[in-house]
Amino acid sequence: MLGRIHSTDSFGTVDGPGIRFVVFTQGCVMRCRYCHNRDTWGMKDGEVVSVGELMEKIRAVKHFLSGGVTVSGGQPSLQPEFVAELFRACRKEGIHTCLDTNGYVKGMTNPIVDMLEQTDLVMLDIKHMDNDLHRKLTYVGNERVLDFARYLQEINKPTWIRYVVVEGYTTDPVYAEQLAEFIAPMDNIEKVELLPYHSLGKHKWDLMKDIYELEEVTPPSEELLRDLQRIFLNKGIQAIY
Repeated sequence: MLGRIHSTDSFGTVDGPGIRFVVFTQGCVMRCRYCHNRDTWGMKDGEVVSVGELMEKIRAVKHFLSGGVTVSGGQPSLQPEFVAELFRACRKEGIHTCLDTNGYVKGMTNPIVDMLEQTDLVMLDIKHMDNDLHRKLTYVGNERVLDFARYLQEINKPTWIRYVVVEGYTTDPVYAEQLAEFIAPMDNIEKVELLPYHSLGKHKWDLMKDIYELEEVTPPSEELLRDLQRIFLNKGIQAIY
């Protein structure tokens, strides 16, 4: 089984629980204005690798992986067969699998279902609950993302929600309230990670000769993050930043 990837990281510490081997897939449909992996968008870029080749790299560092393997992106759901096969190989060797995704899928096709069956944990980015602002931020609507979240609840898949806090888009407490209300009934949601906006990926936009529109935006304050955290805590949802 072959897949197209951007790169790998053998010592990931922010991509799920523990120290993890991270595979960044190539290709993404969303065009997030703050994307820190701008160079993963192109569907035909990157490197073609086999599951076997990746497993060789994973086995070489397996003893250091207190967490497991995470597939991120880009958008892993564009290559569900490849991700499913990689995760299947990992689980055969007792390695925890995590899918880091924006949840933008056209439907619960057999390959998507199979990929999720081989996934131990999903980290789902919900960019915005307001559909118009979601389009403004990512250039696509949020309907498919929210349907994906509902499916994860239906199959009771352990899930972490990731919510990027960026001035001008997601700092209004109203939107955090909407997200909290959406996920509060979901027993599969283990926690929410509030991710402060940063511009560390701007240089990748420069390399791609693209315009980074959020250059003047500053990271959120500790006070704001604490206020947003409290919204989730008040609904019984674990939230960290």
